[in-house]
Amino acid sequence: MHKLFINKLYYGIEFRIKIRNFGDIITEKMNILFIMTDQLRADHLGCMGNPILKTPNIDGIAENGVRFNRYYCANPMCMPNRASIFTSQYPSIHGVPCNGLNLNLKIPTFTQILKENGYYTKAIGKLHFQFFGKLYPGKEKSAERLTKWFFKRKIDFPIPYYGFEDVEIAIGHGDVVTGHYWDWLRERAPEYIKIIKNQPTLMKELYYKTPIPEELYSTTYITEQSVGFLERYAQGVYGNKPFFLFCSYPDPHHPVCPPGKYEKMYKTEDIELPSNFYDEDGTTKHEYLWKHMDNPSRTGMFYKKIDEEKTKKFIALTYGSIKMIDDGVGQILNSLERLGLSENTIIIFTSDHGDLMGDHGLVLKGPAHFHGVLNVPLLWKVPGLTKTSVSESIVNSIDIPQTILSLVGVDPLKNGQGFDITPILEKPSSKIRDCCLIEDDDFEHSGKGLSTSLRTLITETHRLTIYRDNETIGDLFNLVEDKDEINNLWNRNEDRILRDNLLKKLLHEIVKVQSSYNF
Repeated sequence: MHKLFINKLYYGIEFRIKIRNFGDIITEKMNILFIMTDQLRADHLGCMGNPILKTPNIDGIAENGVRFNRYYCANPMCMPNRASIFTSQYPSIHGVPCNGLNLNLKIPTFTQILKENGYYTKAIGKLHFQFFGKLYPGKEKSAERLTKWFFKRKIDFPIPYYGFEDVEIAIGHGDVVTGHYWDWLRERAPEYIKIIKNQPTLMKELYYKTPIPEELYSTTYITEQSVGFLERYAQGVYGNKPFFLFCSYPDPHHPVCPPGKYEKMYKTEDIELPSNFYDEDGTTKHEYLWKHMDNPSRTGMFYKKIDEEKTKKFIALTYGSIKMIDDGVGQILNSLERLGLSENTIIIFTSDHGDLMGDHGLVLKGPAHFHGVLNVPLLWKVPGLTKTSVSESIVNSIDIPQTILSLVGVDPLKNGQGFDITPILEKPSSKIRDCCLIEDDDFEHSGKGLSTSLRTLITETHRLTIYRDNETIGDLFNLVEDKDEINNLWNRNEDRILRDNLLKKLLHEIVKVQSSYNF
């Protein structure tokens, strides 16, 4: 039997034509494997220049793929940006401006569009479209409430779920993870269910040693289930539908507790602190940021200042968590190859946001829009279209869904606000954006603490940030000449014209976000 594969191209690949025996012609849409991590910085990959951490399997996606150096999240928090990635809308439009608010089920997601166009949509791992803990303002119910699984042996999880017709969810972080992962764990080692219940309160600690072995850890679960899905797909269990597989790891989000050999894989003495670690002007002397630092009303996810040794330990353990993910990604990619699926599968790798990871002496995230929180990895491989290349073009997370739909020949989300970046996949030097808007709003759940609201504009050369509570405070950094973001130009007389021009640009971007939505 002769087989000839011809890629049919528009701006990207809409489908492939398979010719068997030179007579039987079948059109087949491409499969999509979308891998996501949580709280992973762009420079925490080997292919992004990390001098210590080696991630050969993730890096492999960049071989015959495009590595985006200037990819930014629309919001540097989990729930808002995940909602933006799936709806192609800014948080101020889709209604999830901060953690603790569920994404409205009536808002279309690109997974719903794929499902309606014949895709089998499968999710494995973390979703976070609904909240893990107490909801703000506490009136809604959450299908992803972490503690529900603590007390119920069987949960009737709603399906379809934001366009996914098949879900195996992992809820939580570190080793405090429940969801369908518990069903898997209960079958293998039910004694660990009680151990997980007694672990430190979620996100109260930066790191600790986990009692969960490698083979039972949530990363292993997600990898194993993803490989199992691909094997069943290759066997024809899901019929002739193309697949969209969302493989989402909860790590390396804190608390960081890589199991087994990964705990000691990287030594603290080998870790170098960031060159701006001792920058006080940008943190403790910052008129806005210092108020939120270690504030007791804040949750455990907000940025904080820690000493040198703790920072090095945190980084070393984070590297261990990432390495475990990289090994898992290797197993998934090997399965694609082994099962004959790789030549017809689009592969995307990214994260929802980054981590300060010692920048300016801080760790975690929050309303401190330094580069490490905003700039996250994006690797994109399309068989027959992309080549090994690097793009310096600005891309926003709301661009992902419109591009996916374009690549498979499906109409974009009607109310989507992102761009189709397929031209960049074809020609990495292409420019779609001249800037990127980043929103950030947080409302403290008790109503008694601090809340924040800020907006950031990223251009080819600068980062401008304004804060709701004080119009005289702002940040302006030259990202070309001052990569460490140490010299704030906001109040420099010689840079006032630049600042005012960027403020006008930011104003217009904010207006476009509100006015471009089809109410």
